[in-house]
Amino acid sequence: MAERIQKFLAQLGLASRRQIEQWIKEQRITVNGELVSLGAKVESTDRICLDNKAIKTKAADEETHILLYHKPIGEVCTRQDPEGRNTVFDNLPSLAQGRWVVVGRLDYNTSGLLLFSNKGELVNKLAHPRYGFEREYRVRVYGEVSAEIIHRLLEGVQLEDGLAAFKTIIPGLQRGRNQWFKVTLAEGRNRIVRRLWASQGLVVNRLERIRFGPIRLPADLEVGEYRFLTKIEVEQLFHANNPL
Repeated sequence: MAERIQKFLAQLGLASRRQIEQWIKEQRITVNGELVSLGAKVESTDRICLDNKAIKTKAADEETHILLYHKPIGEVCTRQDPEGRNTVFDNLPSLAQGRWVVVGRLDYNTSGLLLFSNKGELVNKLAHPRYGFEREYRVRVYGEVSAEIIHRLLEGVQLEDGLAAFKTIIPGLQRGRNQWFKVTLAEGRNRIVRRLWASQGLVVNRLERIRFGPIRLPADLEVGEYRFLTKIEVEQLFHANNPL
């Protein structure tokens, strides 16, 4: 069955749909020897080339893999880092075809749950704000957190890229001027947890993601380790918020 080339190649895990569209605009992709335009349809029997190198297309319906990784502090979520820092891709298992694509990102100083898949289209859906997958974090905040601040963060505050708010804020252990909270959001904007607290003059000095949608960070998964989701977990993820 023919599919739009952007979707077809994204499902193979070649790159994001946006990146593939850019390659098409740059005339780097050919199908059966001809340059293609945006929206062109292809099948797995077509010969598709990127920079004159053939792309393996037999597995557009290849088994979907989803991997859970316990990210440590000190790794970046890019495939290659110009500063030479460790990346979250360094210790992942290899794939026979395609590549791992990360669902959203965590910044250098944030630890916790990251999901990866070999299907770029699935990754786009899981990360898209339209589907509203909840993210839950443990966060340690330095400074006095008043009831008024909690109220503002739940009602919504204006950041440089728009209105943002926590869905829930649950206070936890307090030691001196440091206090732990569990917070949830239904979006994954860049550094959103840190920026929300900073809008109230507070500093986040520890941050860990512990849940994405229905998937929780396993208590027995050590920092830096990974495991594949079970069939039950994959079903839970597929049916949550009806993304697929």
